[in-house]
Amino acid sequence: MATGQVNTGEGPLDRRRAGILLHPTSLPEGPGNGDLGPAAYRFADFLAEAGVGVWQTLPLGPTHEDGSPYHSLSAHAGSRRLIAREPLVEAGWLDGVPEPGEGEDPEAFRLDLVARAHRGFRERAAPAQGAELDIFCAEHAHWLEDFALFMVLRAEQGRPWWEWPEPLRDRDPEAMGQARERLADALDHHRFAQWVFFQQWHALKDYANARGILLFGDIPIFVAHDSAEVWAHREVFALDRDGQPETVAGVPPDYFSETGQYWGNPHFRWDRLAADGYRWWIDRIRTQHELFDWVRLDHFRGFQAFWEIPYGAEPVEGRWVEGPGADFFQAVAEALGELPLVAEDLGVITAEVAALRERFALPGMKVLQFAFDGDSGNPFLPHNHRRDFVAYTGTHDNNTTLGWWRDELGEGDRQQVREYLGMPEEAMPWPLVRAGLASVAACAVVPLQDCLALGSEHRMNQPATVEGNWQWRFRWDWLGNHLADRLRRMNDLYGRV
Repeated sequence: MATGQVNTGEGPLDRRRAGILLHPTSLPEGPGNGDLGPAAYRFADFLAEAGVGVWQTLPLGPTHEDGSPYHSLSAHAGSRRLIAREPLVEAGWLDGVPEPGEGEDPEAFRLDLVARAHRGFRERAAPAQGAELDIFCAEHAHWLEDFALFMVLRAEQGRPWWEWPEPLRDRDPEAMGQARERLADALDHHRFAQWVFFQQWHALKDYANARGILLFGDIPIFVAHDSAEVWAHREVFALDRDGQPETVAGVPPDYFSETGQYWGNPHFRWDRLAADGYRWWIDRIRTQHELFDWVRLDHFRGFQAFWEIPYGAEPVEGRWVEGPGADFFQAVAEALGELPLVAEDLGVITAEVAALRERFALPGMKVLQFAFDGDSGNPFLPHNHRRDFVAYTGTHDNNTTLGWWRDELGEGDRQQVREYLGMPEEAMPWPLVRAGLASVAACAVVPLQDCLALGSEHRMNQPATVEGNWQWRFRWDWLGNHLADRLRRMNDLYGRV
């Protein structure tokens, strides 16, 4: 296993690139979901062959039962679901590549697999491997110890942290000490699992970087109420004395929902974060900076102003509240230097939000599916793009482009799109893919579903719904024999190889 490196230092705007959006869980092979095993390396080879220089993913953290990577149990940890079997065998901790039994739950199999590897590590680890684990635990102790304790207590209690006995809920020192002693073996397992995840991810990143591919991650602005960070750092979240949110995150009515969205994440107490120089946030960005070459800041507009909903109220009952703004980004820049960040500036974007993004030279996003609602001044139309943007056909929250074309547009809208794109002979989604790659935007990203010309049934997420999301996977035979060649010709044509 590789030791891993910090990111390459290349910025999103240093030259023209093409990217593909695919979360590792969507990779083929592996039980239940894709992982960081051979399929991930094969996909990196496909990207290199296609002249694609950016692999964009969703957040990599451990998820709740809904599977949403934007509703994670940790702001720092990696998901054990992504740990691959093959490197565990190569390390000597598993005998042979195990397969799940008939009818066995894939997620339970994966967790048991990591537990078996941990036992093998204890029995057979070389001294150098043990030393690497110790170094990792020391370097990441500022989040790892709280995360490990949160996970073992959550498993022991079987309910969210605010329903635990008060001494555990409120982190009474004596109760914490007893728990660490009582659950020592389980704590050791979670430290091991995180080390393995980081090792496997860095090995994949090194492989991709060596082939000219940068990895592009995602930081959700908000964190889940039931998460290690909220439990361990209640002082920086808007919670009452019992751990319940006073106000929660969401958005007013927009493109994705006519009634708005109630996300339920507790809001930050930005005044308390500011008091110590935003250390909590800086540590969070530093972790992702270690994992990725670029990072997208999800819901960027929330740093300028956020939609505050009283706990339990409807989204429309919320209000805009001023965020930390330039003070936050100045502190991040002073602590970490110039970081390759991309602002997800979608939704209700005001002049103040745009000014904040431009002040810190953060690339924004232009989504082509949003471009044909309105007149020629629509900022998402390609002729209004600028170099300091990342162009997308759609995102993980959008329908696939073919689904959008077939199911969301009327014939009059489709004719408008055809005319704007020059009456193309290619079938959708390729004219929109071509428009994105031709854009002046320095980076153009296409979800893999659009490269495969897949319909609505293959979308990754339907915002404002909780069932059936985050489960999509592709098959190798869908790529065919010529997709890489087709993408490489287009990337070469538009100067993105």
